[in-house]
Amino acid sequence: MDSINQQQPEENAKDLNGAEAIEKIRELAYKTKTCFFCTNIKTGIPLTTRPMAVQQIDDEGNFWFLSSNDSHKNDEVSHDPFVHLLFQGSAHSDFLNIYGIASVNEDRGKIKELWEPIMKTWFTDGEDDPRISIIKVEPIEGYYWDNKHGNTIAFAKMLVGAAIGQTLDDSIEGKLEV
Repeated sequence: MDSINQQQPEENAKDLNGAEAIEKIRELAYKTKTCFFCTNIKTGIPLTTRPMAVQQIDDEGNFWFLSSNDSHKNDEVSHDPFVHLLFQGSAHSDFLNIYGIASVNEDRGKIKELWEPIMKTWFTDGEDDPRISIIKVEPIEGYYWDNKHGNTIAFAKMLVGAAIGQTLDDSIEGKLEV
């Protein structure tokens, strides 16, 4: 029996490298700006997951977050720097999976660069709050699932495919190598 991917009338897999991978990462991550940030990956205990807002994705594809230096997440990263970032932009597309290595620092210049006024909700002393730290995640590998022509066309293709009994999936997926 053929797999679902072999039943496709058009290509639905495309690995992306370098600048093209970084562009796809930014496109998908910035659609939601929030990910599930998973720690305790290699500790042997259940991983910890919490929502985190991405402050920036730089030209090298690194993710930047602001975090409290006394948080559980910072402590977990200090014991196991391997993290997983999971994004979902919509119910049917814009999925991004990033596995990387996190590091924590307190570079005041970078904190000022990443600062947004809404962050005062968590850091009540503003951008000079002594509890603010930065988490940088350097991607090791990534994977994406998206559609090629937007949700409307993808939905229309699914309806037509269901009506004629043919797989007309508009999806595209692949590895991301930064």
